[in-house]
Amino acid sequence: MAGHSKWANIQHRKGRQDEKRGKIWTRVIREIMVAARQGGGDLSANPRLRLAVDKAKAANMPADTIKRNIDKATGNLEGVNYEEIRYEGYGIGGAAIIIDTMTDNKVRTVAEVRHAFSKYGGSMGTAGSVAFQFKHVGQLILAPGTSEDKVMEVALEAGAEDVLTGEDGAIEVLTAPPDFEAVKNALEAAGLKPEIAEVTFRPENTISLTGEDAARMQKLLDVLEDLDDTQGVFHNAEIAA
Repeated sequence: MAGHSKWANIQHRKGRQDEKRGKIWTRVIREIMVAARQGGGDLSANPRLRLAVDKAKAANMPADTIKRNIDKATGNLEGVNYEEIRYEGYGIGGAAIIIDTMTDNKVRTVAEVRHAFSKYGGSMGTAGSVAFQFKHVGQLILAPGTSEDKVMEVALEAGAEDVLTGEDGAIEVLTAPPDFEAVKNALEAAGLKPEIAEVTFRPENTISLTGEDAARMQKLLDVLEDLDDTQGVFHNAEIAA
């Protein structure tokens, strides 16, 4: 089961996230509020909220902050209502990009996304223009050196769809979104802690970028990531380190 996990790109992304701890808190709070508003504040009955709370704990968010934002979303405290909006477009070399946002002002958000695309060499597309190039999956990535046989045994038993090993030795476990939590829990119970664990949009095919094109694409992605209303940026560019 061969695949490409792009460990260097993953580590770069984690490094960027670590630099922006405050931004991560903002994103996770919005995710908690939307998940709680849509599915209620009971963690045992709301898988999306459980995942959001897991992200909050991983970012060292205090328990009272988590609870306060769940209470805001479920009407126990006054809070802001956020709307989920997805934008699509093209980056350098025709690379496909999806931007998930949560916003209390969609006029502001669309203007900021469009400006980022136009200023940094991309072009904004219409709804559905690139989404078909991605698959919505649960994705768990384990560091090179992890036992492939053990990961495969535990993950497939827990309901994973596939286990892929990249040329760099990183192991990627793919699940249907509803099975993500069960597979993650099974891996962790077996002592296999993923470096990345998320429900994401995984590209079906990638576009390789090098040199100046790679640098320009990374700049565009960084700018989109840094927008206040951005929750996640997904793309199919394979950017040379």
